[in-house]
Amino acid sequence: MATIESAFHDLEQLVGRASTFDFGVPAPLSGTTVRDSAVLILFGVLDTTPAEATASAAPHELDLLLLRRSDSLSHHPGQIAFPGGGRDPEDASPIATALREAREETGLPGKGVTVLGELSNVHLINSGNLVTPVLAWWNEKHPLVPDGTETVDVYRVPVGELLSPDARGSSLLRHGGETFTGPLFVLGPQFDGQIVWGFTAMILDRLFEELGWTVPWDSGRTIDLSTRVLGRA
Repeated sequence: MATIESAFHDLEQLVGRASTFDFGVPAPLSGTTVRDSAVLILFGVLDTTPAEATASAAPHELDLLLLRRSDSLSHHPGQIAFPGGGRDPEDASPIATALREAREETGLPGKGVTVLGELSNVHLINSGNLVTPVLAWWNEKHPLVPDGTETVDVYRVPVGELLSPDARGSSLLRHGGETFTGPLFVLGPQFDGQIVWGFTAMILDRLFEELGWTVPWDSGRTIDLSTRVLGRA
């Protein structure tokens, strides 16, 4: 259990210093209208511990909850994402928003989920959302079911696979005469080789770096997503 306890401690410490780091995205300008939103970043223990999990590799005993959005959605169709969405009037806090959205999108029950805390807000200029990442730990796992409307697949992705150099790369997106780059993660064949990019990849990249879990990878590996993304628009 030492490695699992070490990973949990890493996450607790990250929340403790949340006010001292950010995700590298400028805060909204004064007077800017934003929509408060939240996402749930839920870590848990793998059902089966992989052979590579050692005392020096605590994250390899964990998985992370991700979902695939429906291709029919008008915003971010088909993308891999954290559970989450906009704050409803009845939500008392970003934590309440993240848990409610996760329940609606994946069937995640609140029972067995320990909320560790909120991380620094991220302003998404294109959508106008001010997103609060909520870090949590899954103590008691239950079967998950996508809602079939917004969510078509629910994944428990091994963190060790996300950290593997073979999964890492940089995204390239050309649109409107501009070129946009960012981190990306290529999921394994059990997840149909789906690509995690955009906001979700940015958060994961910064999170792993801050946790000290990142291992060296080839930053020169680039995947052009222009056709893929524009084809979905």
